Amino acid sequence: MHLAFLNPQGNFDPADSHLTAHPDFGGQLVYVKQVALALGKAGHRVDIITRLIDDPKWPEFSSVEDVYPGAANVRIIRIPAGDTNAFLAKEELWPFLVRDWVTNIRERYGADLPDAFTGHYGDGGIAAVLLREQTGVPFTFTAHSLGAQKLDKLLPDAEHLEALENQYHFGVRIAAERLSMNHSGVNVVSTNLERDEQYAHPRYQDAVDADDLTRFAVVPPGVNLETFDRDSESPVDREMADFVSERIEAATGRRAGLPVVVASSRLDPKKNIVGLVEAYASSPALQRSANLLLITGSLDDPFTDDGSATALERTEIRRIRGVIQDAGLEGMVVAFGIQGQNKLAAAYRHLAQHGGVFALTALYEPFGLAPLEAAASGLAVVATRNGGPSESLIDADGEYGVLVDPADPYDIAAGLERALGDEWETLAAAGRQRVHDRYTWDRTAEGYLAAVERALEPTERDLLPIDPFFLGEGTEPPEL
Repeated sequence: MHLAFLNPQGNFDPADSHLTAHPDFGGQLVYVKQVALALGKAGHRVDIITRLIDDPKWPEFSSVEDVYPGAANVRIIRIPAGDTNAFLAKEELWPFLVRDWVTNIRERYGADLPDAFTGHYGDGGIAAVLLREQTGVPFTFTAHSLGAQKLDKLLPDAEHLEALENQYHFGVRIAAERLSMNHSGVNVVSTNLERDEQYAHPRYQDAVDADDLTRFAVVPPGVNLETFDRDSESPVDREMADFVSERIEAATGRRAGLPVVVASSRLDPKKNIVGLVEAYASSPALQRSANLLLITGSLDDPFTDDGSATALERTEIRRIRGVIQDAGLEGMVVAFGIQGQNKLAAAYRHLAQHGGVFALTALYEPFGLAPLEAAASGLAVVATRNGGPSESLIDADGEYGVLVDPADPYDIAAGLERALGDEWETLAAAGRQRVHDRYTWDRTAEGYLAAVERALEPTERDLLPIDPFFLGEGTEPPEL
């Protein structure tokens, strides 16, 4: 089968440049790449369609095509969009997709169209809607996240809806999502919870019925076990073991021999790193038994030099510093950056050898690939009970990590104490086995292919009309 993955935001290259170091280069790109590679390995032809960027600040993305080494069936194809080839944040892409990205994709393929498209996020989704309208090629839709939930979370803290709309363009995004989930052959979700909570939001009710299971496929993401596994070996293992040990010792001195509670995520309020530090501050027992490590992506030393941080990140750093200073945690909490999955996996393996625990205390986590990567690498896991981890880390047969209430620092602390204690070995082994049994990219690719095959089957359903803005017939974007 010949498949095309539509993913205009961020970009892709063989070196995984900027991956996880920018909001538009997050887990969605990991997902698209790994599913594409797994499908290619299974003998299918896969194109990752993204945007051509001719920008000196982003030189990695200026060629029309790229390939991943050893993946002959997978191509990265970059298609121009709009009258600028500069890098654009995903919130600014909408008019460029409408004007000519879709047209250029159609012209690129000519008569040799793929068997199916898969649209990723609202921007890839609306591109798939338009391509289906113009070519008849069916598609699946994977939202990764939906705008209505983000809007709900931001509204309580927003002074004006207009300001949010100007920044995030929720009107266009939600309109694109509604059309994508309505016109798609199948909507691919990572968990049952995603379908039940996100797609059932009132803003989507007349677009898709979340109770109609024929319109959905639950296909969890996987872990790249060549990178994230306790028994994997990497050329950077020794380098990262030394690096992590030296940075921890420099910050904690004689406490350097203690196990480490490690968190690795963007410094974003919704990731609730402040809540993790507050939990650590609340528990003298936790402070006696472990150090706390915050891995901060591209920020090498955020506590002493936050000059390269965004305004949002600087706000979070100030809040974290405040908790550390108020609780007297100097010499117990360390923060530094690690870029690249190979280095991150090597750091996890090193910390696992010393009884480490991975913590994800996000207020809500749609799926939660990071704790599964950590579990595969040998760490015991403590994760938010809100979202995907409530399905991946516990079932009727047992538990594979410790779930906690991210809004309760004392519950987080209790979960960490438990994972660091006598149950560490049991939890670490169970978490790793869980990943091997259920959360590999080969398993994901099998589920994805089954969803695409369902999308190829003709079905009768009521389709929403496409807003003139998306057809290039109107200049005014959809409003909330």
